[in-house]
Amino acid sequence: MNNHQCLLAASLIAAFLCLPVSASAEDAVSSSNDAISTDTNSLDIEIVPFVFSTEAMGFSAGMAGHWKGAGQPQASMFAAGLGTTKKTWMSFIAANNYVLSSDSRWLFSGQLYEADYTQFDYFLGDAASNDSIKSDSIKADSRDTRHHLSMRYILPIGAATTQPIRAALSPYREVTGHTPWDSGVSSIDFRPFYESRELVGDAANVPSDFSDTDEVWGLETRLRWDNRDSANNPKAGSLSEFIVTADLGSNDRAGWWKWEASQSWFHALGDWDELAKQQVVALNVYTADTPSWNNTTTVNGERVYERPPEFAGARLGGLYRLRSFQTGRFVGRSALSYSLEYRVIPEWQPLGSLPVFNWYDVPWWQWVAFVDAGRVADTYDLAELHRDMKWSAGGAIRFQVEGVVVRSEMAWGNEEGLFRVMINQPF
Repeated sequence: MNNHQCLLAASLIAAFLCLPVSASAEDAVSSSNDAISTDTNSLDIEIVPFVFSTEAMGFSAGMAGHWKGAGQPQASMFAAGLGTTKKTWMSFIAANNYVLSSDSRWLFSGQLYEADYTQFDYFLGDAASNDSIKSDSIKADSRDTRHHLSMRYILPIGAATTQPIRAALSPYREVTGHTPWDSGVSSIDFRPFYESRELVGDAANVPSDFSDTDEVWGLETRLRWDNRDSANNPKAGSLSEFIVTADLGSNDRAGWWKWEASQSWFHALGDWDELAKQQVVALNVYTADTPSWNNTTTVNGERVYERPPEFAGARLGGLYRLRSFQTGRFVGRSALSYSLEYRVIPEWQPLGSLPVFNWYDVPWWQWVAFVDAGRVADTYDLAELHRDMKWSAGGAIRFQVEGVVVRSEMAWGNEEGLFRVMINQPF
């Protein structure tokens, strides 16, 4: 089972299905912002206990709570806590989509995440390079923290010229053009954050080409253009995102900065006789670079490179890219990846008559075949980034439950196969 299993994802899904499940949790911290209610006419609170057992964590038990309409119609809150027999624990709380006034263009959110992991696999230094192998990993205990605030401004263009908050949170919208001025919702999101990972044991002394600091204080700025026709099940349009992350450094650590770009396209193929009522081809291209990589500065009298630690660098593996590898399996100065999916909604939909599922609104389920390819490198060179690429391929079943997409998928690749359960489409 991959690194940081079964924590936040289990909580989120349990809150909707009341089922014990397993999933990768590290990236779930950032994805939970998308698991929001857009129903502005109701207030709903759900509190659900859950249990599961895995080889890495032992017997695990926790509780999750989800509050839709938390003080404001469009807002939501989520909290989860978990403990295991192998002394791993996690706590998480998020407050999403608050506004200062009804005519505001600002959405405010925040998240607090703390966890202790016992004897998990980590890939450090050369062990995270594109040429590394799985046995290069090191087992260690760690204390992980991720806190951030989000201040998102909805730009007055496209579909958000009027009623910006409604446009930004609407699950459906019409694609009316191919530029941000004509269609979709554009926004800029400022996210000050603190992130740390403190490793205990021999892993803390492994030589690394990355920063040896165990914390990051930074600002993440996201420019996003969402021109999809649906947030949960897009059939047309595109999603563009450009992210700049910077840590200015301090007397005890070097500053650094990186950029990331992600572009997704969606194209409907129509129905398939009496077998499928929807077929969609979805493509994502992701790339990242750390321009400060070869710059140096003086910290405590020593000359060091302006590079992030592994947990904050350009990474592949996990829930969204190279899905047969664990989160953060590959880390480098730069990264490039491609993901292609074929998504089908069958005419046959039996979930509404099954136990547990029939407690909820499940309007559709989706069968998916996917393939990923990508690699990291220590220079941003497109020729180098296209050589010796790692790959993943697999299948998934996804379904919408009470407005939230739950995805379960199996992926195989160069090293191993992994099964995951998570919320939201990968792109």
